[in-house]
Amino acid sequence: MTERPLDGLKVLELGQLLAGPFAGTMLAYFGADVIKVEPPSGDPIRTWRGMDGDTSVWWRSLARNKRCIAVDLRTDEGRGLVRDLAKKTDVLVENFRPTTLESWGLGPEALLAENPRLVFVRVSGFGQTGPYRQRPGFASVCEAAAGLRHITGMPGQPAVRTNLSLGDTLGGLHAMIGVLLALLHREKSGRGQVVDVALTESILNVMESVLPEYRSLGIVRGPSGPTITGVVPSNAYVCSDGHHVVVGANTDGLFRKLMTLVGRADLAAEADLATNRGRVLRAQEIDAAVCAWTANRPVTDAVATLLDAGIPAGAVNDAAAIADDPHFVARGLWEPADAEGRTFELPSIAPKLLDTPGRTQWAGPEIGAHTGDVLASVLGMNGSSIEDLKRRGIVR
Repeated sequence: MTERPLDGLKVLELGQLLAGPFAGTMLAYFGADVIKVEPPSGDPIRTWRGMDGDTSVWWRSLARNKRCIAVDLRTDEGRGLVRDLAKKTDVLVENFRPTTLESWGLGPEALLAENPRLVFVRVSGFGQTGPYRQRPGFASVCEAAAGLRHITGMPGQPAVRTNLSLGDTLGGLHAMIGVLLALLHREKSGRGQVVDVALTESILNVMESVLPEYRSLGIVRGPSGPTITGVVPSNAYVCSDGHHVVVGANTDGLFRKLMTLVGRADLAAEADLATNRGRVLRAQEIDAAVCAWTANRPVTDAVATLLDAGIPAGAVNDAAAIADDPHFVARGLWEPADAEGRTFELPSIAPKLLDTPGRTQWAGPEIGAHTGDVLASVLGMNGSSIEDLKRRGIVR
C-alpha cells in the first residue's frame, strides 16, 4: 500500500461527539494509529441521526480507521490504563471540559512528566484559560458567542445556523493544525507541548474582516441572506424550475460579461457601475436584472449558459445531487469501507496528497472492537488479565 504522511504516529483520542474526534479522524485517515477511548456505553454519536441498524452512518464515517476501546474512566483502574497508554503515545487529543482530566490525574502536567515528548491537544468551547473556560462548549453556543450566528440569516430575522455543527468541525481542523505544528517543533526541540484549541477562537479565525472593520471603523456587520456584504453581484437567483443558481460575477470584467449576457448592456456600460464600490450602492437593481434572466430558464440551462460565458456559476446542490455528480465521483468522492460484515461507502477526506494520499481502511467499528488487541499489543497484558477487566466492567 502507498505510504501515508502520518504512518507510525501514535494517537490517543479521549472525549466524545465531534470536535476532538474529528481531529482524530483526520489523523487516522492520513496514517496515524488512533486509539479511541470510549465509555462502555459508547460514544453518543453512535446513535445520532441516520441509523443503519443500531449504529449511525455518521459513526461509521467519523470513527473510520480508529482502533476503538471501551474503558470506564470513572474507575481508578480505567484511568490507570489510559495513563499507561499515554506513556506510549505521540499525541493525545481530548475534548472534555477544562480541569476534568486534571481531576482524574490525567492532565498535561501529570502525563507530560511521564512522557515529555507528548503533544497534548485540548479542545474546548472557550479554551483552557479565561473567565468563560468552565462554560459548556457545544458548537451552537460557541457559534453564537463568536459572532457567526449574528451574520447568518436574513436581515431583521432571528439568527439561524447552518444545518451542521460548524463550530465543532472548525475546532477539529484547528486541532489538526496544532498537532502538526507541535510535531514540527518536537522534531527540533525533542519536547512535546500543550495545544489549546477553543471552538470560539477557531470560528473567529474564519470571520474575515468582521472584527478588524469594527475595531478600526466601528462597522458592525450583520446578516445579508444569500448575499455577502460589500460584494456585488454575488447572490442566489431562482430559476424557472424553482431551483437556484449561485452567480459570482463580482470582478469588473465579469460584471460586464454578466450584464451583457442577461441583456443589460446598458448597465455594463455605466461608468458608475464600473467598480465594485458603485455596484454595492445599486445591488438591488443589479440583482433584479439577473433574476429577470434566470426566471425564464431552468437551472441546468442557466448554469451551462453562464459557464459558457466564463462566469462562475453553479446550482445549489443537495446530497442527492452531490452523490452522483460526475466531477465529485471522478475526484474519488466515495471510498468503500467494511465493518461488521457490511460494506459502507464513505466520503473521502481532503486534502488530496498525490504522493502520500490518505485512505479509508475500515468503517467505524463496534463498541470495544479493539479493546483486547490494544491492551495486549500496546500494554502487553495477557488474556486472563484482560478478561478479568471485562468481567469487572473496567473495560468492554
